[in-house]
Amino acid sequence: MIDPGIVEVQFKRERKEYFINRDKLPLAVGDYVVVDVDRGEDLGRVTETGELAARKQHEKKAQLNKIRRLATEAEREGLGRLSEREADAFTICAKKVEEHELEMKLVDAEWQFDGNKVIFYFTADKRVDFRQLVKDLAAIFKTRIELKQIGVRDEARRIGGCGRCGYKLCCTSFLTEFEPVTLKAAKEQRLSLNPSQISGICGRLMCCLMYERDFYKDQTKKFPKEGREYIFTEGRPERVSGLDLFNEQVELENRDGIRRKLPLEEFLNSARECPCRSSKPERKNNPVQHES
Repeated sequence: MIDPGIVEVQFKRERKEYFINRDKLPLAVGDYVVVDVDRGEDLGRVTETGELAARKQHEKKAQLNKIRRLATEAEREGLGRLSEREADAFTICAKKVEEHELEMKLVDAEWQFDGNKVIFYFTADKRVDFRQLVKDLAAIFKTRIELKQIGVRDEARRIGGCGRCGYKLCCTSFLTEFEPVTLKAAKEQRLSLNPSQISGICGRLMCCLMYERDFYKDQTKKFPKEGREYIFTEGRPERVSGLDLFNEQVELENRDGIRRKLPLEEFLNSARECPCRSSKPERKNNPVQHES
């Protein structure tokens, strides 16, 4: 059963967790709240309430802590000053990583609001023995230390930046969950398979390749396959040389190399497949279709 009292709260760098509004506080998206966490309390901003937040929590099967209260103005100001402490913590940890010659890349540092814990995020190609590092950091900061290994996509989310489109990265603006992205998605959209053209700043395939995939799959089913020859009322065979999925047009080329475009509906009503095989091989990634 979905509980409507579930609230989604966002912390630093898009980290989101779910809490129960047990005291039925009048919360709205954008409110800052103090919440119960492991061994203390933290402060974050409400990003979702009601049924949608409950569904997200239900899918994740996340454990729920309680929302304590709305944050005061002083606590909100303290949250802004916390970033200075995090910058200092990052610098200190980076020096210790270098001293211990650990093969890991430090990505970010995050203080819990009450100061009871500081989390250091890092990436590494293999397992890292950081036990001595944790001891050193605990002696310096006099609090609980947690080192958390993350993937390159999470690294991009925490660091932020702009994509090839010129806009803020999807993972730092609205994307809450990473969906698996395969090369097949790029092939279905007839995009260049050059890694530099379809990879994000994380080095992985761009998340946006999945946004229009269903459209391309559905549209492609309506069209003939490229390279096949068809005969029309004129009687001369013409080969399908390109597809325009957006304007629903088929590009045809006769054996003299002359091309023309035909609306898809007209093509389907007048074309019949040529019994002879095409004199030219099928071509893929034809430039007639625009890339998105």
